[in-house]
Amino acid sequence: MTFTDRTEAGEKLAAELSRRGWSDPVVLALPRGGLPVAAIVAATLDAPLDVVVARKIGAPDQPELAVGAVTADGVYLLDDATLSALGLRRPDVADQLTAATAEARRRQNRFGAADSPPLSDRDVIIVDDGLATGMTALAAVHTVREHNPRSICLAVPVGSSAAVRRLEAAADTVVCLSQPRRFTAVGQWYRDFRQISDAEVDSLMAR
Repeated sequence: MTFTDRTEAGEKLAAELSRRGWSDPVVLALPRGGLPVAAIVAATLDAPLDVVVARKIGAPDQPELAVGAVTADGVYLLDDATLSALGLRRPDVADQLTAATAEARRRQNRFGAADSPPLSDRDVIIVDDGLATGMTALAAVHTVREHNPRSICLAVPVGSSAAVRRLEAAADTVVCLSQPRRFTAVGQWYRDFRQISDAEVDSLMAR
């Protein structure tokens, strides 16, 4: 399944989620890319919208290679198998962890709702535009779990089967519309996958 853009993906994801019963739901977007998708889900479910920021922790010499993820709350995960394959130990990525945490906090303050909705005893739906490794989404699930929600659903239009399995072990529910066999990157399943600007984020949150 290929999506025209994040708007179409959000409409299809919202249609699927609207068929399910929710108890006082809250929708949390993984910005920036997840926000256009999440905004449509929140509007369809008549639920409040906020963000949960998670940042990739890159390898020291290969910053695009994720060895873990961290949230603005300081909850972090490290992929020990990837670290081992690179000949690294956890202390070797301490600087990358510190930098990613600082950026996650900056983005949470920059993009988050001024009056964040409480999550306790509510169904929380975490939305992104897709799952590649699933590390940032997994970190987001762990940080939301600390707020004692009634349930956590991770919802995405597209994802790799390995990432979906990883999230199924952490979230209460995973909704993924498409799990292509040959998955290399989220962007390959969108005809328009342009970067979302800060101005667009502000506009979506203001709505």
